[in-house]
Amino acid sequence: MSDTPRRPTQEQLDRFAEQFNQSKTLTHMGMRLSFPEGRKCVVTIPEVRPEHLGGLGTSAVNGLIIASLFDLSLGCTPALLDPTRRCATLQLSMSFQRPLTGTTVRAEAEIDSYGKNTLFASARILDAQGQVCARAQGVVRLSTLPWASGESPAVN
Repeated sequence: MSDTPRRPTQEQLDRFAEQFNQSKTLTHMGMRLSFPEGRKCVVTIPEVRPEHLGGLGTSAVNGLIIASLFDLSLGCTPALLDPTRRCATLQLSMSFQRPLTGTTVRAEAEIDSYGKNTLFASARILDAQGQVCARAQGVVRLSTLPWASGESPAVN
């Protein structure tokens, strides 16, 4: 018997993402969650809207939106291990490298390491040209409890 945990299938990850994408929060914020190739968590804003803007009093994406992208992308990385377990972001540290401008935004998060109850992950946000505009590191608490809805935290 192996001690290596069994990873979820791409189908399980896609179902988790689709349930999340139907949530009122992501719908309202214009964000989409995915797990390409089951190796990272990606959150996109396919179309930056006026309500996303306001950083530095300019047309840059507001820090509130950037923080939300990081919290969601880092907070969903545990699904790469087990999408049925509850989790919560415990710590989030962000650094901004350049104003985030353009018509689309992409956050990518990956697991750095994990134990029984804690996961460490890192993320970056890219603009429409693929330039890194911000980076983050996070600590996520893993629970042994399943989500209240059964499969996903995305409860409407």
